[in-house]
Amino acid sequence: MTFDWTAVFDALPELLQGLEVTMLIALAGLAGGVVVGAITGALLTYGGWLTQVPAQLYVALIRGTPITVQVMFIYFALPILIDVRISAASAGILTLIINSGAYNAEIVRGALESVPAGLREAGLAMGLSFRKVLVHVISPIAVRRALPAMGNQLVSVVKDTSIFLVIGVGELTRRGQEIMSGNFRAVEIWTAVAVIYLIVISILAVSLRFVERAARLP
Repeated sequence: MTFDWTAVFDALPELLQGLEVTMLIALAGLAGGVVVGAITGALLTYGGWLTQVPAQLYVALIRGTPITVQVMFIYFALPILIDVRISAASAGILTLIINSGAYNAEIVRGALESVPAGLREAGLAMGLSFRKVLVHVISPIAVRRALPAMGNQLVSVVKDTSIFLVIGVGELTRRGQEIMSGNFRAVEIWTAVAVIYLIVISILAVSLRFVERAARLP
């Protein structure tokens, strides 16, 4: 069997359209996941039991179930429960926000707990409120320490978007599946899809490494 480069070149425009959808969903999901994770991580670290228990349950539930089950529930079951239909893309983004938020929460919690307690005590002793100590003293250090793990989470989010082909989201993997079902060139199409993912992930990894170096603590 010969590798048909023509099949790859013909499929490339549609695959790149799928990549655009992949990146939009990934970035939206990651942005929401960072916000959810930061809030949940802070509650896990500094909240009382009224906030810690729900946060712990949320993290345990999401980390204890596959993301495929989560997106299927959100897309098929949630509309039945709340009587509101959501698009496949919206279901994918919501799933990424919820899923990545739980993992980011543990990253944030670990970063916050790694900051020496003496810095918080010193800030409070100077008369600063806890909110100011958290924002101006603890958070800058915690953010720098969380960056490597957050970068890994970004890579995972990009790859997790491929799961959304099960609900019909037109991301990269779904586009590859549709093209392959039309021309039956499985080797060429899936090789092209894999190479595109590899290029994107490699660019992200290198970019994140530069960011980590720039933000590294002295």
